[in-house]
Amino acid sequence: MTFEALVAQGAAAPLEGWDFSWFDGRATEERPPWRYARLMGERMARAAAALDIETGGGEVLATVERPPRLLVATESWPPNAAVARARLGPLGAHLVTVADAPVLPFADASFELVVSRHPVVVLWEEIARVLRPGGTYLSQQIGPGSNRKLTDFMMGPQPVNPSRGRERVRAAAAAAGLVIVDLRACALRVAFFDVAAVVHFLRKVPWTVPGFTPEAYDAQLRAMHELIRRDGVFVSTAQRLLVEAQRPA
Repeated sequence: MTFEALVAQGAAAPLEGWDFSWFDGRATEERPPWRYARLMGERMARAAAALDIETGGGEVLATVERPPRLLVATESWPPNAAVARARLGPLGAHLVTVADAPVLPFADASFELVVSRHPVVVLWEEIARVLRPGGTYLSQQIGPGSNRKLTDFMMGPQPVNPSRGRERVRAAAAAAGLVIVDLRACALRVAFFDVAAVVHFLRKVPWTVPGFTPEAYDAQLRAMHELIRRDGVFVSTAQRLLVEAQRPA
């Protein structure tokens, strides 16, 4: 397939939700060893009231087998919210369309459990506020320098933002009055097998290359296309954190 046809495919792929099945056969990403969805499901089964922040299209939350009596999810992007509302309806979940920052529209001590997978913004003080005493925050987050090789290929060498590092997470949790009970990091192999996958990924995960459009990065995409044609793959590395914190009883 030509470069132009591949770029057109990547540019036309839908962005709604966090369903990555479009990448089947085009790209792969290793999964973290801690199995976030399983951990979340276990904690949901023990909770009476839970909140999922930035649920996306509700793909991960929808895997919960034993939802709490009160289950709420938030999402800021209207197309995602529409997908999530339909997907989470069978769970009895309430979907609230709300901005990622700066506050959560819930009363103090509303939830025993707050979860979030890949949050754009971590509202530590708000999370602590809406948790009940003894409540738990569980989150899988993007670590510092995630997919740096891809970012640097497209933009040239870029500084790594340390704000997503483990020590910053620990300090932010403590400042909000939460106690870290588990904090793990891992590096995951990400492989792209055609330039269409690169284009769609950079549209779907826009913070990897801020302001990305295929037109603005035509030269870099052509270089990527030639590299993949030669080597069969472009390999990057994703960084992930597992964070579990509690509000003291």
